[in-house]
Amino acid sequence: MADIQAFPAEKTAVLTGAASPRGIGRALADTLAGQGWSIAILDIDAGAAEEAAADIAGRHGVQALGVGADVSDSGSVDAAISRVEAELPPVVALGNLAGISSPTEFMKETKEAWDRVFAVNMAGTFLVTQRVLGGMIDRKLGRVVSVSSISAQRGGGTYSKVAYSASKGAIIGFTRALAREMGEHNITVNCVSPGPVDTDIMGGTLSEERKQEMSRDILVGRVGTVKEIAALMAFLVGEDAGYITAATYDINGGLQVS
Repeated sequence: MADIQAFPAEKTAVLTGAASPRGIGRALADTLAGQGWSIAILDIDAGAAEEAAADIAGRHGVQALGVGADVSDSGSVDAAISRVEAELPPVVALGNLAGISSPTEFMKETKEAWDRVFAVNMAGTFLVTQRVLGGMIDRKLGRVVSVSSISAQRGGGTYSKVAYSASKGAIIGFTRALAREMGEHNITVNCVSPGPVDTDIMGGTLSEERKQEMSRDILVGRVGTVKEIAALMAFLVGEDAGYITAATYDINGGLQVS
């Protein structure tokens, strides 16, 4: 029977796509840094990643590292994670947040654009997760949380169309299958499925009119905030969530009732 393993005092959370000031990843970085985690921000914009890490380190007094990385490129991912492993405490948590939207209607979609969406949203999740799992398996401890979307469950209907919905649906299957393989290593694998949230992936800052329109069918009567999504993800990568794995958590204000 597996034992419950305590988290080390010094631990790192790797967060992809977390440099944007208005994104879920940045909110998660702030939340975890406030709990004493060291933070590694991987982002396609190296300068923004470095600035975000410096801001987090300055405000929370923790170690933080910003690294430029293209999550769709295995060499870039390997170089970034190698640097994280060399400069920060052991990686205990991974948040797969890097993603791109796709508002193009299916009959106008191109093979190149389709492949790019899957390269970032799904292949990026695969590459980063596989790269960090080696250390987690060696230490017999780890938490992986990826971001899916209500778009995968409802078949779009928010902002993005088929390519995005399909890539986010793949995240759910990836999560469940990987959780089966990682359980014996004391590694949990989960995903969250947000509804409409006021981030730039929705096509830019949401106007009040657009928020009202999107809130029409949401039971709580509003769109979500990045802090609310971050709070759920922070719990799932935390020490108290060791009995939760292979789960998809809806966080959508009641827009999708599962």
